[in-house]
This record gives sequence, structure tokens and C-alpha cells, in this order.
Amino acid sequence: MFVTKPYIQNLSPTSCTIMWITGKPCAGWVEYGEEKPTQKAVHADLGLVDAYNLINRITLKGLTPGKKYGYRVSSREILAFEPYKMSWGDRQDSEWFYFTTPDPKAEKVSWIVLNDIHDRPASFSHLLSLVNEFSQDMVFLNGDMFDFETDQQQIIDHLLNPLGELFSTTTPFLFTRGNHENRGVFARQHGLYFENPDNRYYFSFRQGPVHFIVLDTGEDKEDSHEAYQGLVAFDVYREEQARWLAAEIETTAYQQAPFRVVIMHIPTFESGDWHGTMHCRELFNPLFNKGKIDLLICGHTHRYGIHPINEEHHYPLVIGGGPLETRRTVITVTADTNLLELAMLRDDGVKVGELKLNSQHRRKSP
Repeated sequence: MFVTKPYIQNLSPTSCTIMWITGKPCAGWVEYGEEKPTQKAVHADLGLVDAYNLINRITLKGLTPGKKYGYRVSSREILAFEPYKMSWGDRQDSEWFYFTTPDPKAEKVSWIVLNDIHDRPASFSHLLSLVNEFSQDMVFLNGDMFDFETDQQQIIDHLLNPLGELFSTTTPFLFTRGNHENRGVFARQHGLYFENPDNRYYFSFRQGPVHFIVLDTGEDKEDSHEAYQGLVAFDVYREEQARWLAAEIETTAYQQAPFRVVIMHIPTFESGDWHGTMHCRELFNPLFNKGKIDLLICGHTHRYGIHPINEEHHYPLVIGGGPLETRRTVITVTADTNLLELAMLRDDGVKVGELKLNSQHRRKSP
């Protein structure tokens, strides 16, 4: 019945969304608890509990920050769903898995960034094998996991199942859309399989000493380009995000964070003069400089590098590589209240970049 293992999305100090996919129409639920599975959760909307569905999305609420929870997911097949009669089939239970809710008082956070995998699922296990004692708090998938999106099976085979074997039953991942996620007949169903804070592709959250901002940079060509056949509108979407970002950098949460890190797919610089790059530069770079972000992490170019502060961008710009051998990278970052340390490893294990930032000496604009 299960075609994926459960995977963790949108983990917060007080909630956690568990998702999984079945191969037959089912009703699903989650049993969970700190010491013993004393609680059961379903998803209900407008009085109706989800049933006869394949994609399961159940949010556990009222959790305690900084606590370890055990959980398992269950599905029961629905053979017939008549108005006054249900016909049930077999039930399947997953094994028990565990996750820990973030502690808002934590002084440290660590994460991994992967980008530009481009439908090469074996790259996940290879790149993560380079990370010693993988115990990071989360993984960012920073765009272009796919060449284009064709159907559900592609998402299962090329992403969900590989990640399920590696970490996603216990550690959350956050999916930042790249330009290639906007292509293909299944691109508009992408959001059915993932959940971010605020249920958007652009959002912010605080974990440990870091205020994270994730932006959705859209496509790399003009909306009017013949490749899109008039079916995209990314200029107004990026403008919407710029208005949101302008307000975000004025918030107390942003201003008081020891570190401010932005993660998005298309870089503001070092990415040629395609329309997407230039529009991101025009809209976002002045706000990044004004808000004095500490770090921008991107992908897209397939050319890894760490680009220091200069007269145009007043923040270090880190770009991960990919997707071919000798170009693939994994980025690891650890931050406490005083120091942020980043390392970029190439797929042969060689460190090809590193960065250290001190929160006590925030730069002034050049």
C-alpha cells in the first residue's frame, strides 16, 4: 500500500507535518507521543476527515519545543466508498520513526544545502555520504531537483524514496523551487507533495541564531518567451516577493537575529545576464544590501564558488555546483550566536570553499 516512507515537512517548535503516499485509496492517520504513542492525529477540513486519497498530509499540533517524539503512520484501504456503506480492505502500519522539535532557545543550528540534482537521484546518497556524522537540523533542496516535472512517479522515484532511505523520516527538508521545477505538465501539482511555512514558496523562519529567508526566483527567461507559451507570470510574482521582503527586513525578529541568511535558486550576480538573474538583481539586491544580510546561498549556474563582498553585493554569495560528476557539491553550515561556518565539498570529497562570519562585527556597506 505504501509507495513512500513518511517524510517530515514544516517542522516547528510546536508542530510537525507528516506526509506519505499510498498506491491505493485509503484513510490515513498518525500515532505519536513523547514516551508512548498516546495520541492519534488525522487531517480534517470543513468537518470531513481526509479519505479515499493517495497523498497524505497530517499536521501534529500542540507539540512541546525541544522534545523528541516517536511516530508511525497507518493507512487502511477503502475498497468501496458508498453514501451509506464503507467497504474496508487491509491496513498497513509503518515502522516507528523519531524527530525532535526545534528549541527556540537553542544557541546553535546546522543545515545542509543541495542544489541542481537534475533527475540524478544517486547524487543524493553520494553527496550526503561526504558529510561526517550527518546530524544536521534540516536539509535545503535549493532548486532544480528535476529537469522538468512529468508525473507523481518521477517525484517518488527521483526524490521522495531516495530521501526516505537517507534522512527524511527523521529530519525535515525544505524545497526551494528552481526554474526547472516550473517546467513540465506536472509543475502545477508540485505543491501537493511538499509543505513550507505559510504554505508558500517564499517564507521566513527563525531557528537557533539564524533568521532564514527563502525566496522563489522563478524562471530565467522573460515571461513572454516562446518556451512558456504565455503561461507564466514570474515578473509580478517576484515583485510581490520584493514587497514582502521590504517589510520582512524591518521586523524585530529579523533585526534582532545574530545572523540573517537568504536561500534562493537564481543568484543575484555571477549568473550572466538572463532576465531572471537581472530581475532578481534589480528587485532583491538593494534590499539585501539595505537589510545587511549575512549570507546568500544559491545554485543555478552549475559553477560552484564563494564570491566575497564587493561594491555591488555587500554580502558573500555562495553558489553550489552540479549536476555532473566533478561539479556536484554539498554545502554544510553551522551557526551559533557568535560564529557561522560554511564548507562546500565537491563530489570527490575535496573542500572547494569555506566561509566564516562573526555576528559581533556585522559589516558596514562598502
